[in-house]
Amino acid sequence: APSNPFEVGFVDTPRGAWAVSVSGSHAYVVDQPDSLRIIDVSVPSSPTEVGFLGTLQNAHDVAVSGIYAYVADDYMGLRVIDVSSAQNPIELGLVDTQGDARSVAVSARTVYVADGEAGLRVIDVSSPSHPAEVGQLDTPDNALDVALSGIRAFVADRSSLRIIDVSV
Repeated sequence: APSNPFEVGFVDTPRGAWAVSVSGSHAYVVDQPDSLRIIDVSVPSSPTEVGFLGTLQNAHDVAVSGIYAYVADDYMGLRVIDVSSAQNPIELGLVDTQGDARSVAVSARTVYVADGEAGLRVIDVSSPSHPAEVGQLDTPDNALDVALSGIRAFVADRSSLRIIDVSV
């Protein structure tokens, strides 16, 4: 019941759970400062870590779509990770964004990165091993978070909410 939430399970992460994305029976947890942990949550009362991948920098956020996880990894940019085998995640590609990647949102074959002082970055991930920046929009302040709804990207840029048309 929404009026009476209660915890049914938990799993400690070694460093600090910072962000989470859930797909199917797995939760993908950014464990700051430097890892992605994959947790089997098929039995909510007994979640179990099944996979791990170190990142190079200070990972901030993760979004999952299909067999790929997209990690915002601070000044290293966007990492594309194949999670088709939860026990053996493999990094396929990296695009070094201009700023500090803080947040990610994914729609089909496009990833949107809130990239700190570099604003919003638009990354084509149709070739996961060769992600490429295809667009950008500078925001007046540091882009810290991004969310998608239809043809709009919503960017929190510390001082305001920016609503951006991302239609083709």
